[in-house]
Amino acid sequence: MAVTVYIPTPYRKYTDNTARVEAQGGDVLALVRELEDRYPGLREQILGPDGKVYRHVNIYVNDQPVEDLQGMQTPLRDGDEVAVIPAMTGGSLTFTEEQIRRYSRHIILPEVGGMGQRKLLNSKVLLIGAGGLGSPAALYLAAAGVGTLGIVDFDEVDLSNLQRQILHHVHDIGRPKVQSAVETIADLNPDVKVIPYQTALSSENVKQIFADYDVILNGCDNFPTRYLANDACVFLNKPMVDGSIFKFEGQVTVFVPGHGCYRCLYAAPPPPGLVPSCSEAGVFGVLCGVVASIQGIEAIKLLLGLGESLVGRLLFFDALGMEFRQVKIRRDPKCPVCGDHPTITDLIDYHEFCGVPPTARLS
Repeated sequence: MAVTVYIPTPYRKYTDNTARVEAQGGDVLALVRELEDRYPGLREQILGPDGKVYRHVNIYVNDQPVEDLQGMQTPLRDGDEVAVIPAMTGGSLTFTEEQIRRYSRHIILPEVGGMGQRKLLNSKVLLIGAGGLGSPAALYLAAAGVGTLGIVDFDEVDLSNLQRQILHHVHDIGRPKVQSAVETIADLNPDVKVIPYQTALSSENVKQIFADYDVILNGCDNFPTRYLANDACVFLNKPMVDGSIFKFEGQVTVFVPGHGCYRCLYAAPPPPGLVPSCSEAGVFGVLCGVVASIQGIEAIKLLLGLGESLVGRLLFFDALGMEFRQVKIRRDPKCPVCGDHPTITDLIDYHEFCGVPPTARLS
């Protein structure tokens, strides 16, 4: 029976640098013995002299650890997938046994692997807002093992938030959203450090807050913060994953230094009162999860250098029509912030620029 076996990087010297091999075996032990016949030396990396699996090695069958099945006697069938995941040592690639199990589904992806997972654990992402977009994005980034999450939000949890802001629960009503976020994420993944900023972003604090982060994920719901975050990212050379929602529709794009910014896409905000907020017009709660998940994907792709990002593209999602569309966007050489001859070289009074009061909420 044909079984696919994932070979981790430390063992690939035995398999001619092959990441996946086909093997035969009625159970896991027979499979390991068959691998030894084909790849001398491999068995000794997995089994000790007593014939038992080393404690620093975990074996998975179809993503389930064999100790949760029938151990080395776990039967195998055609099409099964077996992964051998050892602890990795040597500086930055050290993982605990718990981390190996927690992140095993990432580690067995050749595009991520142990090095990619360690990169995530060493990465820092700042989320603007702990609301409809920030909540699911934060949960997925934390689950993925992004080691440091900064969360900016000065608001408190309200009952109306719970329809979509899944970081928060009934017992959090009346508490600061960032405090709720810290506790929820700690329960999900203790590997992740959450830095709360219970404040509104302003021209006085935005550069200092943004400075230490690798990626900015924008989930705010007002134009002053959106333009402020954009300009700060341009000035600090930070990539920004931008998302927005309205009723049943969402938008996502990615801005990176040298390839345009939010002002290239929308040079000026709409006149005050023309575009109602979510609190005025409503929002389809589960829409937030779709848009925020795409933001999370884009953030992780940026951190790992994977795939083709949404740089230069604006993705639309229509939940009622269940339709995705995208349009190309370009850097505007006349952009006042990132253009060839910028006229805005420092942060301005964005609330005056957008014609709204400075008390507009982040999420």
